[in-house]
Amino acid sequence: MAENTLSNLFALLAEKKKSMEKGQEEMKQGQEEMKKGQEKMKEMKNGQDEMKKEIEMGQEEMKNLIRAEKEEMRAHVENQVEEMKEHVNRSIGKVEEDVQGVKREIDEFQEKISVLEQRISDLEIRPNNIPASPELMYSRPMVKSLTFDGQTSWTVFKTQFDVVSFAYGWNNRIKASQLVASHRGSAAEVLQGIPSDKLTDLTTIEKALEARFGDCHLTEFYRAELKTRRQNQGESLQVLAADVERLMSLAYDECPQDVRDLPISPVLCRRYQR
Repeated sequence: MAENTLSNLFALLAEKKKSMEKGQEEMKQGQEEMKKGQEKMKEMKNGQDEMKKEIEMGQEEMKNLIRAEKEEMRAHVENQVEEMKEHVNRSIGKVEEDVQGVKREIDEFQEKISVLEQRISDLEIRPNNIPASPELMYSRPMVKSLTFDGQTSWTVFKTQFDVVSFAYGWNNRIKASQLVASHRGSAAEVLQGIPSDKLTDLTTIEKALEARFGDCHLTEFYRAELKTRRQNQGESLQVLAADVERLMSLAYDECPQDVRDLPISPVLCRRYQR
């Protein structure tokens, strides 16, 4: 019986030993798994650190790109501003040059006018070298000075001017001075193209004004109007004849005066009747 008890005790001890060894083995495996888990956690932390570094590097690169874009944009804007400033300065300089040129032209023209005014004041309007005739013995009335601005007929003004100059007995030099002084507006601008030493030459002045305001370029217009002229409704023959004579005088100005003064025949007048 004692032997059985001892055997049972050894069997129990052997079983306890196995159980302890098994427990130790399981504990060892648990420690290894824990160690592996710690290693994985360490790897995950390292990965997070690397990812953080990559994110920080990406943010820095983005900042650098934005900074470079801003710098390039600023340089471009400054360049555009400088070019605009240069263009404005050039434009201002050109305008100033044009203004100075206009001022010089105005000064030159004013100087010409001053010279002419001085010459006119130095000239005696009443002629001294023309013998007095019975028609001119009486006191001549003062006439209002004629003016020409280029808006009225040059031919009419020239006729009036010739009548006044003849009545006052002006010579060509005085005629030239009076003719220059009578011009206004656009007509006076024509005088700017005449040299100052030619502003007392009557022929030069009349040619310049005739070329600018004369009726010679209207000859074909008057001839065409003459061809198509017909008596208007209610218009008398006297009025028709007078207008036809006017158009013929303008259309054929080169004809001798005695030819243009011939009266219109009834046959020719009937041609313009309806």
